[in-house]
Amino acid sequence: MSHPHPELGAPPKLPEGGLRVTPLGGLGEIGRNMTVFEYGGRLLIVDCGVLFPEEEQPGVDLILPDFTSIRDRLDDIEGIVLTHGHEDHIGGVPFLLREKPDIPLIGSKLTLALIEAKLQEHRIRPYTLEVAEGNRERIGPFDCEFVAVNHSIPDALAVAIRTPAGMVVHTGDFKMDQLPLDNRLTDLHAFARLSEEGIDLLLSDSTNAEVPGFTPHERDISNVLRQVFAGARKRIIVASFASHVHRIQQILDAAHEYGRRVAFVGRSMVRNMGIARDLGYLKVPPGLVVDVRTLDDLPDEQVVLVCTGSQGEPMAALSRMANRDHQIRIVQGDTVILASSLIPGNETAVYRVINGLTRWGANVVHKGNAKVHVSGHASAGELLYFYNICRPRNLMPVHGEWRHLRANAELGALTGVPHDRIVIAEDGIVVDLVEGKAKISGKVQAGYVYVDGLSVGDVTETSLKDRRILGEEGIISVFVVVDSTTGKVTGGPHIHARGSGIEDSAFDDVIPRIRESLERTGQDGVVDPHQLQQLIRRTLGKWVSDNYRRRPMILPVVVDV
Repeated sequence: MSHPHPELGAPPKLPEGGLRVTPLGGLGEIGRNMTVFEYGGRLLIVDCGVLFPEEEQPGVDLILPDFTSIRDRLDDIEGIVLTHGHEDHIGGVPFLLREKPDIPLIGSKLTLALIEAKLQEHRIRPYTLEVAEGNRERIGPFDCEFVAVNHSIPDALAVAIRTPAGMVVHTGDFKMDQLPLDNRLTDLHAFARLSEEGIDLLLSDSTNAEVPGFTPHERDISNVLRQVFAGARKRIIVASFASHVHRIQQILDAAHEYGRRVAFVGRSMVRNMGIARDLGYLKVPPGLVVDVRTLDDLPDEQVVLVCTGSQGEPMAALSRMANRDHQIRIVQGDTVILASSLIPGNETAVYRVINGLTRWGANVVHKGNAKVHVSGHASAGELLYFYNICRPRNLMPVHGEWRHLRANAELGALTGVPHDRIVIAEDGIVVDLVEGKAKISGKVQAGYVYVDGLSVGDVTETSLKDRRILGEEGIISVFVVVDSTTGKVTGGPHIHARGSGIEDSAFDDVIPRIRESLERTGQDGVVDPHQLQQLIRRTLGKWVSDNYRRRPMILPVVVDV
């Protein structure tokens, strides 16, 4: 198995007749999925998603793929193929289209409807090409065939990309549920047909590669939800992804059966469910869904609220309910259902929300104590089955953390893919398919690009480090006036602390020490404000560390007059 090397440099020119594959997100992480294919000087992008921030990224709203390696080649892009409508696959599209609004978007009906609604907020009207399973479209030098796959959102597609260099199949996110709610199966017949033609490189979803056996059926959840609804005596509040149409359908069915009314809470939830209903993907009995403002007129035992926040996102509706920062107040006897999986890295935030809800008297039903969620990704047994159907000549695991990619690679090896034809890559690693063999040829920039409010890319790792220090250790400001001629301190030092746990009066002990150090340096003829700032930072920092074992941010200001 080949894998990235930290000393890899920029890739050489792509050999004539070769196909280049460059993942810019989604490898080594869950989210930010984006892969760039290059043939004959033209580019095809598959997915362009976002990653949601973790606790150590304070103030960040979204994390984007790094477009640096393609920014000078936007005119070479033939289109963006979107495999399905989840945020980790479409959320980055508006930011790429800001740079070139006329890049065509190719996807299924629901996927395009979801991204078009999102783009309206950015005032972008995209060029779109709607496709469905079985369709085959020529997109520049890329001959793309679309294959139905089953996932936790309707209308998901895999894509087979034919070029003279060979055929690449990108699965997108998929599983092999044999009893799907919408009766839309993963098309194993189509994959078998592609296998007969010859799959030169398979990019395969790795998310559940560590999970043995087969992913449970989506419809298994229905009976559990009915039991929860039957036992609930007051309001039921359900948190789910805003695009999980299948799960919301099950909630609607249970609410209808038990005589409850449903209201959607949150802009993205209202928007997406409205789209799904209008396109016929969500079946809503007349009168079942009501406006949230009418709920006060209904008794609690007839109310179901569907909102976002299943991952503990600080600004999502459920987190705000747990913090008593939302118009909907949790009361004793409410039932809260977290109807989604735990994305790795979100565990602490989710359990904080569960504890907050429980504190106010809610009965919280989640994956840890009831079967209210099944994954949308194929487990190890399904992947083995899939590889034996596809029989790829080369395999590249995608969509997952390192442990998932490695586990998926091992599954491929078990089914007969030669070890030297399994490529374990990470974001930015360039893989070339030349003369039927895939191998790593270099590396391009593929770091995190942070979105903070209206700012895109301005927040750096250094900025985040400063924010973490501010949040954990606080800040101490020091103001000093120095005579530029004599070097004597003529004003201050004035010291103020915020968030450090140190009273301002405590600094009386260190002020003489700072003044002495400054004047001694001034006697040596040094009145450079920057050097004096550094001296203050060292002197005060050592005193705080020795006396309080803390490392706050120290912000010295020296004015020379």
